[in-house]
Amino acid sequence: MSFTVYLVRHGQTIFNKYNRMQGWSDSPLTEKGINDGHATGKKLANIHFANAYSSDTTRANRTANYILSENETSSNLTVKSSEFLREQGYGYYEGADSSQAWFVVGKPHGAANFTEILQQFSIEEARDFFKETDPFHDAEDDADFWARRDKGFNLLREDAKDGDNVLVVSHGTTIRSIVSRFAPEIDITMSPKNGSVTKLIVDDDSVKVVYFNHHDDDKI
Repeated sequence: MSFTVYLVRHGQTIFNKYNRMQGWSDSPLTEKGINDGHATGKKLANIHFANAYSSDTTRANRTANYILSENETSSNLTVKSSEFLREQGYGYYEGADSSQAWFVVGKPHGAANFTEILQQFSIEEARDFFKETDPFHDAEDDADFWARRDKGFNLLREDAKDGDNVLVVSHGTTIRSIVSRFAPEIDITMSPKNGSVTKLIVDDDSVKVVYFNHHDDDKI
């Protein structure tokens, strides 16, 4: 059995606009964020989705519903929300200025920002650095993150049938992490845009990345 996942980053939020860490915390979609959801929905309007999922954050769930509101083939589909699809948890640094947080996390390792951490180390090590730096050690390390994420993939597999198309609305670091794990040859230093689509083929025991961070009509 294999099925296709259209993995979408949620629309822009207030925290996105002001460059703040947004993992398990939530903030409302901006007007642009609402438009992101509708614009992506129009690009995916002719794809019949058998199932639709989002993380259990408001920003992801609302984006998923905006996408489905534009869909012409998937009527009366309910979005299923799950903590297993939620963004990486940043612990003490939730809501902090992103540039400052990544400077504090990366500087002990000789990296001044998230991009330098990715270039010199990896997104997996970045999570471990975050937990080490968090004074409460509440941030997720890589093992914590993937324990949840694997449950998310199992959730999709439980409901899917062969040949299904599935909509999943999740988060930027989550999407980059999935691509890093299953397609390490793809450069993830550029964050996926709000409303962008990453396409996956999932079967019983593997994940294939078809493309990453597409947001143009002719590429989706």
